[in-house]
Amino acid sequence: MGKLFGTDGIRGVANQYPITPDMVMQIGQATAYILKKRGHRSRIVIGKDTRLSGYMIESTLVSGICSMGADVILVGPVPTPGIAFLTTNLNADAGIVISASHNPYQDNGIKIFSKNGYKLTDEEELKIEELILSKKLPSLLTSAENLGRAFREEDASGRYVVFLKYSFPRNLNLEGMKIVLDCANGATYKVAPTLFKEMRAEIITLNVSPDGQNINLDCGSLYPGNLAKKVAETKADIGLAFDGDGDRLIAIDEKSNIVNGDKIIAICAKKMKEEGMLKNNTVVTTIMSNLGLSVAFKKMGIKNVTTKVGDRYVLEEMIKHDSVIGGEDSGHIIFKEHHTTGDGILTALQLLSVIKKENKPLSELSMIMKTFPQVLINVKVKRKAPLEEIPELKSIISEVEKELADKGRVLVRYSGTQSICRVMLEGPTKSDAEKLASKIAKVVEDKLN
Repeated sequence: MGKLFGTDGIRGVANQYPITPDMVMQIGQATAYILKKRGHRSRIVIGKDTRLSGYMIESTLVSGICSMGADVILVGPVPTPGIAFLTTNLNADAGIVISASHNPYQDNGIKIFSKNGYKLTDEEELKIEELILSKKLPSLLTSAENLGRAFREEDASGRYVVFLKYSFPRNLNLEGMKIVLDCANGATYKVAPTLFKEMRAEIITLNVSPDGQNINLDCGSLYPGNLAKKVAETKADIGLAFDGDGDRLIAIDEKSNIVNGDKIIAICAKKMKEEGMLKNNTVVTTIMSNLGLSVAFKKMGIKNVTTKVGDRYVLEEMIKHDSVIGGEDSGHIIFKEHHTTGDGILTALQLLSVIKKENKPLSELSMIMKTFPQVLINVKVKRKAPLEEIPELKSIISEVEKELADKGRVLVRYSGTQSICRVMLEGPTKSDAEKLASKIAKVVEDKLN
């Protein structure tokens, strides 16, 4: 039996290990048992996105949790950040999200939030994993009279909508704005249209008819092309694209240009600094953010801390540096004064509040940073030898970095989930970047195959 938890919970193809009914039941049992406190009946919130396999996983988790004497609060399809909020709002001991985020519908996963709305620590995940692997769960089941119950919370989405509204300035609303929403046939398909209507925006919706198999299918934050066309066609002020579980946002400006996470972070951080809200004058981003973002921060006099890829690492650094904003170019952005995790709808509201306050279109605000041309080459490899131990690779990277000087950067790293080495290069022009990235990729191919 392999390791269960990856960098973002447990994930895999539905009905294949580890997302099989027997394993899911054990995950439910172990989570309930680890969280059980003496003299206290535990409650666990369960929410999901719109995948077909969500029904199977939800009912199996319920069985596992109830068999340990804990109760379940079912909230149905709600964005991942909504579950983080509801866990604290409903005074639960944990929250579980059934989702594989931006992956295709065949995949599914389980993310667990602690009672304070933060994702479980590595240590807590390890305890759950160890209990499952110990094979002791059957001996720990509760008695017949102490079995748990499952309840449905009918007003979960309403509670979450109210929470989101409170993140928006009280003296502003969205009246007069035409907004196109792409809900990726995912967890935001009800919540987002409801919220933006209530805030007086004129809305046009795309991909709000989930059928269990169309989540993220050529839509949402990974595929914003159709949203860009709709913004042009309807002469909208902005387009907002969420991913399947609603923790990411990619925006489209009124000229149909894509505005990614880096630009959204820059726009919001600048406004926060002006308003004296940028705590410790620090923003946390990952190594995948474009060089243009750090150049923009230098001009703004903002300190930029970088970390490895993954929202949990962003949050760790934010807590360490007491920073209130951090995120990834993918559009997963954390506003720590408002929430414990990345939230696509909340991010959209922060961006819209800047547009309203500045009274400028998004295309103008986006000029805050110049994006360096970026090339990413994925090289299939047979082995994953430590990169720093390959002299020829060290030599070519050093040579390329010398040539780029301060006009670009190189990042070579292995994929965490596939047999791939990623060669990412930013340079002054697209052709320069392509030429130099290919040089490095050739060495990777030669030495790791």
